[in-house]
Amino acid sequence: MFQSLPLLALIGIFIVAAIAVWLSGIQLSNSTDILSDRFGLGQALGGMILLAVATNLPEIAITATAGVTHNIDIATGNILGGIAIQTVVLVLLDAFGARKKDALSYLASSIELVLEGVLVIAVLVVAIMGTQLPQGIAFLRMSPSALLIVVIWVFGLWLLSRARKDLPWQVKKDQDGGDTQDASAQNTKKQQKEKSKKQTSTGRALLTFIIASVITLVAGAALEFSGDAISKDIGLSGVLFGATILAAATSLPEVSTGLQSTWISDYELAFSDIFGGNAFLPVLFILADLLSGQAVLPQAQKSDIYLASLGCLLTGIYIYGLIFRRPKQLFHRVGIDSVLVLGVYIVTIIGLLFMPGK
Repeated sequence: MFQSLPLLALIGIFIVAAIAVWLSGIQLSNSTDILSDRFGLGQALGGMILLAVATNLPEIAITATAGVTHNIDIATGNILGGIAIQTVVLVLLDAFGARKKDALSYLASSIELVLEGVLVIAVLVVAIMGTQLPQGIAFLRMSPSALLIVVIWVFGLWLLSRARKDLPWQVKKDQDGGDTQDASAQNTKKQQKEKSKKQTSTGRALLTFIIASVITLVAGAALEFSGDAISKDIGLSGVLFGATILAAATSLPEVSTGLQSTWISDYELAFSDIFGGNAFLPVLFILADLLSGQAVLPQAQKSDIYLASLGCLLTGIYIYGLIFRRPKQLFHRVGIDSVLVLGVYIVTIIGLLFMPGK
C-alpha cells in the first residue's frame, strides 16, 4: 500500500499515526476506567476485556489482512513476536508511570493480575506446542491448538470473574507509613477522579471508547504498514525490524494507555492492559486459520517460537514481583522485576540476531 511513497512521506505517516494512537490511547484508558466501574468489571478484568482488546486492534487488522492474503509469516510473527515487547512496556510504566517510591508490581498487586499472568503463560505454551503439529491437522478450517487457545482464554476470563468475588485473598495495606506520607494528596486525587467519573455518562464513555478504538485501529494499521515500508526502504532485516520498529509501533497503544492509567493511579488497569493483551493475542490464531484456510501455528519460524518462549519467561518474572510485592526499587524508579525483565530481553534479542536459520 505504501511501498510507492517516498521515504519522507512514509516517516510523516508514521509520526502522525503514532500521535493519533497516543492520544486515542489516553481516551481509551479513561473511558475503560469508567465503563469497568459502571459494568462492575473491576480494574483488572476491565483491562483484560475492554482495554486489552482495544489496544490490540492494530494486531487484529494485521492478522486479518495477513490471513486473507496468505502472508502466514506476518500473522504468526505479529502475534507471537509482539508479546515479549509488550511485556517490556511494563518497565517503561514502572520507570515513568508510577509517581510513588514503590515498584509498580507492589502498587498493582492483585490476585487477578497473578491469574492473568498465568493465563498468558498457558496460552503461549499451547501456541508453542501447536507449532510442532502437522499442518494438515484441522477441524472446520481451524487447528486444534488454535481452538484450545480460545477455550483456555474463555475459561481464564471465567476464573477471573470468580476471583473478584469468591477467592479469600486481598491486598495487604502498607503498614510502615510509606503510603501515609502523601495520604491527603492521594485522597484528594481520588475524590477528583470519582467526581469526574460521575459527571461522565455511560453513553458518552461508551461513545468515546468506540471512537478511540476506531482511531487506534486505523492509525495502528497505518503505523505497521508505513513502518514495514520504511524498513524495506532503509534495508533493515526482517528479524531486526520485528524486534525494533514494528514492535515499538504495535506497543504504542499499550504505552499510551498504560502511562495514562498509572498517572491516575489505576495501577491494576495498567498491568491488566499488558497481561490481558498478551493473553488475547494468541486467540487471533483462530482468525488467521479461518481467513487463510490453513493451520497457521505449524508454519511458525524458529524466531517466533524463541520470542514466544521469551514472553513466558518475562511474564513469569512479573508474576514473581506481584506475588512477593517488594516495595523498594532496585535502581532509580524501577523495581527489581523490571530490571530483570529489561536485562533478559536485551540479552535474548541480541541472541536472536545471531540465530541461524531464523
